[in-house]
Amino acid sequence: MSLSAAEDDSGSEIHIPADIDWHMLDKSKFFFLGAALFSGVSAALYPVVVLKTRQQASSTQVSCFKMSFSIMRYEGLRGFYRGFGTSLMGTIPARALYMGALEVTKSSVGTATVSLGFSDTTATALANAAAGLSSAMAAQLVWTPIDVVSQRLMVQGYNDSNSSKNVNLNVNFCRYRNGLDAFRKILYADGPKGLYRGFGISILTYAPSNAVWWASYSVAHKLIWSGIGCSMGKKDESGSIVMGSGFRPDSKALVAVQGLSAAMASGISALITMPLDTIKTRLQVLDREENGVRKPLNILQTVRNLVQEGGLAACYRGLGPRWASMALSATTMITTYEFLKRLSTKSQEPLTS
Repeated sequence: MSLSAAEDDSGSEIHIPADIDWHMLDKSKFFFLGAALFSGVSAALYPVVVLKTRQQASSTQVSCFKMSFSIMRYEGLRGFYRGFGTSLMGTIPARALYMGALEVTKSSVGTATVSLGFSDTTATALANAAAGLSSAMAAQLVWTPIDVVSQRLMVQGYNDSNSSKNVNLNVNFCRYRNGLDAFRKILYADGPKGLYRGFGISILTYAPSNAVWWASYSVAHKLIWSGIGCSMGKKDESGSIVMGSGFRPDSKALVAVQGLSAAMASGISALITMPLDTIKTRLQVLDREENGVRKPLNILQTVRNLVQEGGLAACYRGLGPRWASMALSATTMITTYEFLKRLSTKSQEPLTS
């Protein structure tokens, strides 16, 4: 079966919108609209990220309900948005790097793999995997310091005496008034390396995660459309799927397929990379005390603590919120991203067949 956006009067294809390559985009519009759209997405999903981060930093297993109830009771709604201002400031340059690297890599690798003779599905999966890898590495240059500051602000609420009765967070660092204060104090105490704490594990977490996600997404996307084609079409003598008339899905069908593909890819990625994400979070927000001196944890100590607290299960604390966050974020992101690309094309002509 062919999935195509080319004009064809034979009616033997599913006509879906064509992929938009990097050279087809108005770059200034792409980055400006992208910053606005993704800032809104970040605001909507931020409470789930706070919940996930606090579960990962907790030394005991705490249910999502208990954690949410404790935050709302002792900190109010603002507790779900601790560090959001800092996160939002970092989102704009990080997203710009992410989207730029993603599109440039996808376009160049896609062209190279097709020229090497790979099938369309394989070439797309490889291009998306490479794009996910490079975009994650580029974004972490900005995102790691923002992550360190925002996550410390996220878990800071549990230093309060009231909330500590309910949830035990082994957090041992000074209080911060805001993101700028946190940035200054971390820089003063630990130097630039303090802001890049967990950078290596972040790369090891997000680069494979993005590669797996984008590759899974492209494969799931094609499989779903193939399934739709098989269910709606009939086979001719040669075994090809033939639609009675060229099938052109409407915008609702496109969004539904994109969302389902994104959710499937998120589930695979979350399961594979969850232990690394838990270790990364703890490296960035927790400290140890040695002879009265506060020192950062290292990877070995972090892993040892997790094993002592609950073995492999401890590495999966916060899996529910992370899976939900990734699925919601990815579904919203991919539909917003595709919409953004269509808004940012240089050509004003429609990109559907």
